[in-house]
Amino acid sequence: MIFTSDNWAGAHPSIAASLTAHSTGFAPAYGASDLDRKVEQSFNDVFEREVAVFFVGTGTAANSLALSAVNRPGGVSFCHSEAHVIADECGAPEFFSHGSRLVPVEGPEGKMDPANLEAQIARFPTGFVHAGQPMAITLTQATESGTVYTADEIRAISKIAKTHGLPLHMDGARFANALVALDLTPAQMTADLGVDIVSFGGTKNGCWCAEALVFLDPKMAEQTPFIRKRAAHLFSKSRFIAAQFDAYFDNGLWLDIARHANAMSARLQSGISASSNSRLAWQSPANETFPIVPKAVAKQLTAKGAMFYEWSPPRSAAHLVGPDEIMLRLVTSFATTREHVDQFIDMLG
Repeated sequence: MIFTSDNWAGAHPSIAASLTAHSTGFAPAYGASDLDRKVEQSFNDVFEREVAVFFVGTGTAANSLALSAVNRPGGVSFCHSEAHVIADECGAPEFFSHGSRLVPVEGPEGKMDPANLEAQIARFPTGFVHAGQPMAITLTQATESGTVYTADEIRAISKIAKTHGLPLHMDGARFANALVALDLTPAQMTADLGVDIVSFGGTKNGCWCAEALVFLDPKMAEQTPFIRKRAAHLFSKSRFIAAQFDAYFDNGLWLDIARHANAMSARLQSGISASSNSRLAWQSPANETFPIVPKAVAKQLTAKGAMFYEWSPPRSAAHLVGPDEIMLRLVTSFATTREHVDQFIDMLG
């Protein structure tokens, strides 16, 4: 019963098989193979437009290079105060963009509040050289709280971005989970709402190591080949990332994996809500669940073989956790089974 992270899960069998199938023979390096070109076209098909796509090895690289591509002198990007990009990437976005800054924006359940976003942008008036200048807005979809921005919420943030002439970036480490939770197409969740750049994650959703940086307007990506090379994320044998995405997109596998993970999370949430030993901090439509349990119950679950992370409550939810309680994070994946979920619920009591 491993609910620590979808990063702990292995590779989906179909993706592993694709890697094996493309592991022999010779192919042009550095993204020039037929397979690379095929997968680039797959991204065009997925987003229903011509896009510029760059394979990278990690989500941190994708986020950092996305912000590097839109960097300005004294640049400032705005994100939720507990977003992965500001809380869990060891300063990589600032490092790769040569000293730009991330400014936190508060909001409940991991989502930026539009009024708070406007207030933070107002702290950097045009032409005030001492403060620096806004350069981007980045939102996380699904969020670090397992919630998702609705289409209307993305549209509201996009309107602010366009008003201030700022590109809008989406950190989509769990892009597929958010997509199926909203029942939208990739275009409907991004370009149609004004998103400009997407960090498209596959690793958390059944891939071995496959992330992509997607520019929905290829003109924005003119310098990105050089930025990626300088950042040491131009893979010589890029066909092995392409092989993963080839299987990932085949027959909608990526969406099926996300639906399964989300369904297992919903099953967990249902069982937790029915237990007298726990309660949900909030409803999570994607594949992360956040229960609050007594500390003694958490120890019992661990002793019985359940694996999860104790989670620091978001500032907006700190009041929900009592002095003898803790918040847990439970993450599901393609490898999570009903048996795992039901056994955990039975142990919870």
